[in-house]
Amino acid sequence: MIKKKPLQVLKLVLTILTPLFLVSQTSRKYSNEFMNIGVDASALGMSNAVVASTADVNSGYWNPAGLVHLDDNQIAFMHSSYFANIANYNYMAFAMPLDDLSAIGVSLIRFGVDDILDTTKLIDQQGVINYDRINLFSAADYGLTFSYARKLPLKGLNYGVNAKIIRRIIGDFASSWGFGLDVGIQFKYNTWNFGLMARDITTTFNAWAIDADRLKDIQDAIPGQNQEPPETTELTLPKLQFGMSKRFTFHYDYTLRAELDLVTRFEQNNDLISTSFVSINPALGLEFGYSDLVFLRAGLGNFQNELQIDNSESLTFQPNFGVGFKYNGIFLDYAFTDIGDQSAALYSNVFSLKIDLSIFK
Repeated sequence: MIKKKPLQVLKLVLTILTPLFLVSQTSRKYSNEFMNIGVDASALGMSNAVVASTADVNSGYWNPAGLVHLDDNQIAFMHSSYFANIANYNYMAFAMPLDDLSAIGVSLIRFGVDDILDTTKLIDQQGVINYDRINLFSAADYGLTFSYARKLPLKGLNYGVNAKIIRRIIGDFASSWGFGLDVGIQFKYNTWNFGLMARDITTTFNAWAIDADRLKDIQDAIPGQNQEPPETTELTLPKLQFGMSKRFTFHYDYTLRAELDLVTRFEQNNDLISTSFVSINPALGLEFGYSDLVFLRAGLGNFQNELQIDNSESLTFQPNFGVGFKYNGIFLDYAFTDIGDQSAALYSNVFSLKIDLSIFK
């Protein structure tokens, strides 16, 4: 039985990876990027290095296989702002165990910029500027995810699946619907935890509907500009995240959880390791806990080879920090991402709340 374990795990991994090599060349590097920002302040404080250790309601986002560790129903909420509070990111989730072997979850993400000035009709047909013709609109992205997780007969091996519905709206100019799938696995061997998350494994497909009249307003706003009609379909490239973690206990009351993840994209970019086929970026996260009440977190990730003004390359990284408090099934977490603005990534103050609903029983 022991000899079969590596073979069974290998077969499951190959099943997940096979579609990644069948991606069409029409796929885009950056599509539905709002789904990659991340949720849960505790995970963000560890630079998103959690795919092997995630084990709560937020597993539906990071690795749905982790939902099988739920003991009771949980809910979670998160809010963060970007670009000097211009863009707002909100998240809510619910998950529950079905039995001793399986669990389900659902989550909703909204990333949007509201109250944008529509000045396409600022100047009337007589060439007069009329500020009363300015309207407001919102550009918002929504991601609704349904998750299912189950323990496999092989001890320590779990899998999870996400079905995602994507809705993107740009005022009354354009809107799209999209659909995609994620697959994740977790495997515990002795005191080590391993995880693999494959996002958009079948390439997430988005179909856009563009209002022809509103498009004409944009094309006519500046002569000779914005004349090409935009594409109406897009595919999101798959991404892989592999992680390994271990938890250490000191003198009963003190714990340290460490995880190293490798984030893989099938494209060439500025990641630490990048080829014409694949790019790999490491992320390291640490969580120090005291009496399972107070937590301090730190992480390093988003290593980039950035081109400087003198055409030389400089390695940058994104340091994150977080704190968390737990009391009677209520978890309050905070994260500050990109401390000191060390990288070109977005930085933000992130707050999240998680509640174990068993406290109401």
